[in-house]
Amino acid sequence: MAAPGRHEGNGAGILPLDLEGVGFEAGGRRLIHDLSARFAAGPRSIVLGPNGAGKSLLLRLCHGLLRPTQGHITWAGATTRDTRRRQAMVFQRPVLLRRSAMANVAYPLALRGVARGERRARAAQALKRAGLSALAARPARVLSGGEQQLLAIARAWVTEPEILFLDEPTSSLDPAATRAVEELILMVHAAGTKIVMTTHDLGQARRLGDEVLFLHGGRLIERGPAEAFFADPQTAEAAAFIKGDLLV
Repeated sequence: MAAPGRHEGNGAGILPLDLEGVGFEAGGRRLIHDLSARFAAGPRSIVLGPNGAGKSLLLRLCHGLLRPTQGHITWAGATTRDTRRRQAMVFQRPVLLRRSAMANVAYPLALRGVARGERRARAAQALKRAGLSALAARPARVLSGGEQQLLAIARAWVTEPEILFLDEPTSSLDPAATRAVEELILMVHAAGTKIVMTTHDLGQARRLGDEVLFLHGGRLIERGPAEAFFADPQTAEAAAFIKGDLLV
C-alpha cells in the first residue's frame, strides 16, 4: 500500500462531505428528517443510536447507495467518478466473492486497472496487515465471521479510500474477533483514512470515537466530542441511551 495519507486519484480530496437538510422517505414513511452534518478529514466519527434510529440508512445515503428524497449530499473538490473510487463501505454482513481471500482483496484493484503484479503485492500487504496472510489461499466464504469482517475491511483498505464507512462491523462477533477488527480500524485510520462508523455498543464508541453523532427517530439530535458526549450529554434522549434505558 501507499504511504499513509496518500490516496488514489488526482486533484483535491473529496472531503468534506456535506449533508444539507437531508430527508429520506420510503413506503410513505419519513425515515430521515432534515439532517444536516459535515464529515471532515481527521476524527473518527461514530454514529450512535438505538435500533431503528436511522444509523445504517444514513451511511447508505452518504455512500450513494440511496438517494435522498429531500436535501442535498455533496462532496468537495471531486467529480462523481472520484467519489465512487475514493470511498468504501463495509457492511454488518460482508459480501464476499466465491473466491480465495487473496482474490477478494485483489478484485477491486483489478477493476481499477492495476497491473497484475502490483495488485497481488498490494493485496498480500493488505492481508498481512489484517493478520490473514496464512489464509490467503482459503475460500473467503469458509472463513469465520471475524475473519470475513477483517477480509472485508482489508479489501476496502487496499484501494486507499479517503473515507471508509463501517456499518456495525462487529455486531455479531465474539470479544476476540471484535478486538481484532477494532485494531484494524485504528490502523486504517492511522494510515490517513477518515472513519465513519455506526454502532449501538457504548463501549466500542468510547474506544474508537473521536466524535459522536447521536440519532433518534431519524433525527440527528446531538453531536460533539466523544469525551464530552459521554460525560455530559445535552439531550434527554442521549442521557437515557447512555444509562441503558429503552428509547421508543
